Amino acid sequence: MHSAEHRALRELYAFTRQLARHWSSLAKLLDGQEAVALRAGAEAAEDLLGELAPVTGARGLPTATMVNVASRFASARPSIPDRALERNQALRFAALDAQHVVTLLAYLANLAAADGDDELRAFCSRWERKLRTHERAVRLAAVALGERPDDAIAPADGSFAGRAGAKLNSGIGAFGEWFDGYAGGR
Repeated sequence: MHSAEHRALRELYAFTRQLARHWSSLAKLLDGQEAVALRAGAEAAEDLLGELAPVTGARGLPTATMVNVASRFASARPSIPDRALERNQALRFAALDAQHVVTLLAYLANLAAADGDDELRAFCSRWERKLRTHERAVRLAAVALGERPDDAIAPADGSFAGRAGAKLNSGIGAFGEWFDGYAGGR
């Protein structure tokens, strides 16, 4: 196995695990179709992880140790907690999780094809198609919030901490709007 494949498989495990955890926790904060899309994507990511362990193990890459450690820190999005975000921001950032994994799967499929590993290529291509569906559902849910601006800027988390984070976020946004107006008037 080429070192590029080895590294990408470790990264795939780490980012897929992060996606499953993040989408599952965000789904608990949200409701409606957004939560349904996130839960379905989290379940698909868990299914991928279940199938990935034997695939990586057969190639001499156990999914323990460094991969498990790395997956605790992996993030394809800014490290702002969902509790401090508006609904639209939380969903758009969540879409980045899946976008990263889908792109990584396509990259891995090409690496596997170049290495003559048809089994790994087929595995990655199949999962790219599956996760692309979930990435699209969450992305479209985020885009649809544009039709409901009040819902879009509502806190992603309705708890006291979430409302406080959203207020801080709103204050930063208001300052930015004021600054843009001030700078534009000069």
